[in-house]
Amino acid sequence: MADVIRVLVVDDNALVRAGLCAVLGAAADIEVVGEAADGAEVVTAVRDLRPDVVLMDIRMPGLDGLSATAEVRALAQPPAVIVLTTFDTDDHILRALRAGANGFLLKDMPPRQIQDSVRAVAAGESMLSPAVVGRLIDYVVRVEDQDEQQVRVTAARRAVEGLTDREREVARAVAAGKSNAEISGELFMSVATVKTYVSRLMTKLGCANRVQVAILVHEARG
Repeated sequence: MADVIRVLVVDDNALVRAGLCAVLGAAADIEVVGEAADGAEVVTAVRDLRPDVVLMDIRMPGLDGLSATAEVRALAQPPAVIVLTTFDTDDHILRALRAGANGFLLKDMPPRQIQDSVRAVAAGESMLSPAVVGRLIDYVVRVEDQDEQQVRVTAARRAVEGLTDREREVARAVAAGKSNAEISGELFMSVATVKTYVSRLMTKLGCANRVQVAILVHEARG
């Protein structure tokens, strides 16, 4: 049997936590190892419980989910973070991803989709479709200060130019929303080699996860 995925559920609503725990607990390969009701509790819980994935609510009293996500992702060996919300807004999604979240999930999604999302990020995949990434880039273009936007584009282009040809191929595939298996088939590489390249890309580009790699590649295109 494959390793069980350890999950920490973070939400200030006890009923929501109970529902998520029930959904996740119904999967044989997922174990809820703990719960937290406030963002301020999360870093301690992560250090004590060592989860593979954190389901993080955005709106909480005290320390909100975006700030808590940034703190968790700054740890030496951080778990993957899926941000939970009832609000499908570009601003929330973008802020969560820039804080280091691995993906974005609406609370009213079907139970099977929530389980599959946990499995995906635990395997190093992202939880955003190419359409959503493209929408975020359009949003940035619309609302960001032009000077700030140009700084981001320039920095992104400089970072991408520092990649090897093969690394750029993998980066473009990541930006297209392809999974490791899809990249493997497209570029004739083993899945293990793809994982190595993706890890190398995150290090070289200064990205916390593959979603940030995708956004940076899109920004480099201007």
